Amino acid sequence: MSHALHDVANGTLFGVALNYQGLLQQHQAAFVKAPYKQLPVKPVLFVKTPNTRNQHEGQVVFPAGVQRVQPGPALGVVIGKDASRVNVADALEHVAGYTIVNEVSLPEDSYYRPAVKAKCRDGFCPVGPELVPASQVANPDALGLRLYVNGELRQHNNTANCVRTVAQLIAEISEFMTLHAGDILITGTPEGRVDVQPGDRVDIEIDGLGKLTNHIVAE
Repeated sequence: MSHALHDVANGTLFGVALNYQGLLQQHQAAFVKAPYKQLPVKPVLFVKTPNTRNQHEGQVVFPAGVQRVQPGPALGVVIGKDASRVNVADALEHVAGYTIVNEVSLPEDSYYRPAVKAKCRDGFCPVGPELVPASQVANPDALGLRLYVNGELRQHNNTANCVRTVAQLIAEISEFMTLHAGDILITGTPEGRVDVQPGDRVDIEIDGLGKLTNHIVAE
């Protein structure tokens, strides 16, 4: 992780579940049943705890006794100035820049209540390789993202398929809590998560943001 990224992005890691259209559609049938009987109306948030922080070229430990581990390619939005009750039109003024996040997780049972045990293992949130200033990213809502395992393309999507734009996310979340400078908003992972094994190399590319590489190792 470059010093610039580490210095600027040292706050809370907030994840947004179900922020890709394909993922929401896959789970639609479950949501219309009891107890929820509807799709989520507001962003479904979770927190990646500080112990999950990891970096470019860092090792991700495959925990003993766990069946499956899944990387998660995501656009990371680094907050540059505190955002409280901001409107959509002004939201991007609060962004310092963008980076790549690998939102590693065990397979999830419930998107309404993302499980701490699945999300918050040590090293389960690599971020990097650097912070790309917001001024260099023309449109964060039209970025291709690609996940490679051992050089083979396994996932491909685009932030244009997100349910909410970056500006909408910042506006809706800042309605009820302040996003502080240094916080990172993980804007969601697309459908089609893949399993990885110890020994695998995982590369995530996002247009204009470079490539984040991590190595899966056995505990």
